[in-house]
Amino acid sequence: MNIKEMLGKHILLSEFKYDVTPLDKGYTNKVLQLNISDNTFKIKDVPPMMKEKFIGGKGYGLKLLWEATKPDTKWDDPENEIVISSGPIAGITQYSGTGKSLVVTISPASNSATDSNAGGYFGPFIKFSGFDAFELQGKAQRDIIIILDGTTGMIRIEEAPEEPMDSHLLSEILTEMYADNEESKHNVSVISTGMAAEHSWLGMLNFSFWDKKKGRIRLKQAGRGGIGAVLRNKKVKAIVCKISGVKGNLNNVVDLPAIMERGKRFNAEIRELDDSQCEMRTKGTAHLMEIMNDYDLLPTMNYKYGSHKNAYLIDSEVWKARFQQGTPDGCWIGCNMGCAKAVNHYIVKTGPYKGEDVLVDGPEYENAAGLGSNCGIFDPDYIIEANFYCDTYGMDTISWATNMAFVMECYEAGIINKERTGGLELNFGNTEGAIELLHRVARGEGFGLIAGMGIRKMKEIFAEKGWGDPGFMKDIGMENKGLEYSEYVSKESLAQQGGFAMTNKGPQHDEAWLIFMDMVNNQIPTFEKKAEALHYFPMFRTWFGLVGLCKLPWNDVEPANNAETDEPAKVPEHVDNYVTIYKAVTGLEFDKKRLIEDSERVYNFQRIFNLRRGYGTRKHDAQPFRAAGPVTIEEYESRAERYDKQLKEQVGFDPEGKTSEEKQKALRAYREGRYEQLLDAVYKRRGWNSNGVPTIEHLKKIGMDLPEVIEVVTPYQE
Repeated sequence: MNIKEMLGKHILLSEFKYDVTPLDKGYTNKVLQLNISDNTFKIKDVPPMMKEKFIGGKGYGLKLLWEATKPDTKWDDPENEIVISSGPIAGITQYSGTGKSLVVTISPASNSATDSNAGGYFGPFIKFSGFDAFELQGKAQRDIIIILDGTTGMIRIEEAPEEPMDSHLLSEILTEMYADNEESKHNVSVISTGMAAEHSWLGMLNFSFWDKKKGRIRLKQAGRGGIGAVLRNKKVKAIVCKISGVKGNLNNVVDLPAIMERGKRFNAEIRELDDSQCEMRTKGTAHLMEIMNDYDLLPTMNYKYGSHKNAYLIDSEVWKARFQQGTPDGCWIGCNMGCAKAVNHYIVKTGPYKGEDVLVDGPEYENAAGLGSNCGIFDPDYIIEANFYCDTYGMDTISWATNMAFVMECYEAGIINKERTGGLELNFGNTEGAIELLHRVARGEGFGLIAGMGIRKMKEIFAEKGWGDPGFMKDIGMENKGLEYSEYVSKESLAQQGGFAMTNKGPQHDEAWLIFMDMVNNQIPTFEKKAEALHYFPMFRTWFGLVGLCKLPWNDVEPANNAETDEPAKVPEHVDNYVTIYKAVTGLEFDKKRLIEDSERVYNFQRIFNLRRGYGTRKHDAQPFRAAGPVTIEEYESRAERYDKQLKEQVGFDPEGKTSEEKQKALRAYREGRYEQLLDAVYKRRGWNSNGVPTIEHLKKIGMDLPEVIEVVTPYQE
């Protein structure tokens, strides 16, 4: 069926005309709320208090989700919302990394609020269509597509029975369907997911943009927390946003020359320094592969180890050779970091798209490490194949990779076997079994339905069936708050252990990445210094998610003199860029102190959102022991020289003449105690009590003492 015939099968369910509010100083001060249960819509004014305290992006998403849901709202209840917002800076084109949008919902995996950021064009396009945020609630009866046409001020909800579900096809079809012509494809952006999101809790969202140089649709992901599962549960196939073009000063900023000057300065850094620093323009985040391996930080075989002799087979030079070079790879207009690398003209080897010529976005570091070494796989073709199918099926690559590593260790430990997996051999390194399991998740078949529910649920199911020891599975199951770990070995970095397990949404590196500061450079040796880093680093990262910025331009290229500054870890020149740009966009008084304060309000609000949902206390910041140290004797003995030395010098335990079991037990007790001390230090620095709950005094100090917030925390005060 061709595109014209597909469009002819659409059934218009509802249509709304609205006046497009132009942006002023980065805001429209309007929110679009769409209810697809009854196909109604509201355009709401943003209250001044919400704008002042929640800023935009993730802040708006959390505030709107709080208001729309109850403490016991389930992820698949109609009242659960998907909220998309980008923030006041998003959409400018004169500085790199300004196209991010944040997506917030109640997660099927964590049963609490989750957030995930995405590149692509959709977030800025919402702003240009008249809205600071888009709230989607309700459930449709049949598969629908939502069209937000900012060129005409029209919103349509249409049944769409014929379009395929998977993202690489659906995004291309809808771009072709709604673009005015070939030359205007870049004015259409599509949110979609895929078949796997229907059958798993690990579903993600793809945000599209048209890559004119490559002549293909590109996809960037809001990957974490199962947001794609929520979208498909609402029976939404896709959301399309269309604008008339990006030009000039659509954000109507106060001081465009100031933004241009800072953008020019940053672009010079990229041109002059990137090749000698992170090589983002040629390798993207995959430049980390051999660095992580060299420092014993590359997750290998479900985080048992941090390096492998075959890691060279999937190192950054391999990916550089596979990526199409020589064309711009920014995921938003004007981004010169160009890290959105892609393998073009890959011929698919398995599954429903076998033999097709496709573009694969990535692999990024997380995908190469997770789908690769963490599963004991060092085959770049498998990694590309799995990366492609995760994307088009709508599956979070990070959660799936960590999930798969857990399944493989369970298989090798005898917890599951061929009979229990439906005939699949799932030992480490088995590419055939791994890719087939992914296809079964997408089809909703057999063991695929169990694997698609994530590690937390698998641990529960395996224990209920009597297949394995619950304690062992708790130790090796790399999840916290229901979210699977991203791809770094944190055993030798206590600060990174906190950076993972103390997060609000679960262990995702976009909140705090402190491994090098802590383990490699030893810049934060004391509990107090670790706690300080675990305060300010998440505040910077939170702020990026409030205003629509990508985190990478902050510190993935640094000014040549950065090491000579007072606080090199904060990259002060780039922080000054952000302060200048925020002031230039909004016209508001602003400084680096205010940056932290704005973030702190929203960060604490998210912690209290978890508390409102029945989480958000100390016990929910517990980590699986594999994040902290060796679980098995095999692990201990693989690094015995290191661990024996630590026992002697740090613990005061003489390893001489002791069995590996005795040594492992002593090391575990020491490391578990250190983590509890870290929790105490971080809670104190953050203004929380010993149970990890913000104190009322602290909430008053930071201006987050809203009545509904105080009501939630009051029973938890000490």
